[in-house]
Parts: sequence; structure tokens; C-alpha cells
Amino acid sequence: MQYSWDEIHAGTPIMKSPTGNPVIALPCACANLRRAARIVTQLYEQEMRPTGLHSTQFTLLQALTIAPPNISQGRLAEVLGMDSTTLTRTLALLKKMGWIQLNRGEDRRQLRLALTPEGKRTYRQALPHWKRAQKRLRKSLGESHWNAIMESTTRTAGVAPES
Repeated sequence: MQYSWDEIHAGTPIMKSPTGNPVIALPCACANLRRAARIVTQLYEQEMRPTGLHSTQFTLLQALTIAPPNISQGRLAEVLGMDSTTLTRTLALLKKMGWIQLNRGEDRRQLRLALTPEGKRTYRQALPHWKRAQKRLRKSLGESHWNAIMESTTRTAGVAPES
């Protein structure tokens, strides 16, 4: 059975995006955030494609650029809101590429992370592509929406799940 657009979305609020596209207002914050993240990720991936980096890899290089020297893997996971398994997998790839070095902390179970000179070079070369992605998104959203999304996503990241 096929349904028309109106039947599927009857009673569901439809908003206009800053670019004028209709967007269905999903009733779930998680669904809206995940949808937005997928769409924004696609934009960044498109801009980053010439570098050969995925946005997840760039994010780690950027985080390690601005983090205190020899940040622990655990602290980096907290800052990025990533689970340990996902972070370990991505870090392994960056290590294989020669972009990061892993050092044992005082506690031998703890890993300390730092960019290598090659990692710093890779980050600097990718930075203009990332800036283009930022500029595209900022232009699409408009300044007030850009500021609001930066504030609300940062604030949302501070909401820790209850154990």
C-alpha cells in the first residue's frame, strides 16, 4: 500500500530549514540530533574528501592539537563523548598512519597521546578544508542559527547520562 506525503505526515509539524527546505519535526530529540549529525557529517566529509581524512579522524587530530600535552586516552574519550572501543579503533588507525604516538602513563594501564610531526602536518594541511565546511554550514544556517547550534550542542554535550 502506498501513502501520499500528506497521509504520512498528517499532523506532523513541518518546519522550514534556514535554506528553505521542508524538514519534518521529529518528536524525539535523539532522532533530531542524530539526523542533523548525519547531514552535517556528510557536508564535512564532502569538504574533507580531497585530504583523504574522514571527519572522525580530523576531529581526533584537532582535539589532540588543542588538548594539553600527553592527554590520557580516557580524558580524550570524555572530552569527545566517545566510548572507549570506538576511540581505540580510530586511534589505532591514526597510529598506523604515523600521526600519533601512544605513551604509557605512570599507571602502565593508562595511555598518553600526542601528535607526531607528521600528524601536525596532516592536521595543518586538512585545516583549510575543515574551514570551508565550517563556512558552508555557517552560511547555510545564518549567523543566529550558527551561534544557537554551537551553544546548544555544546550545552547538550554537557548532559551526562545517569548511571
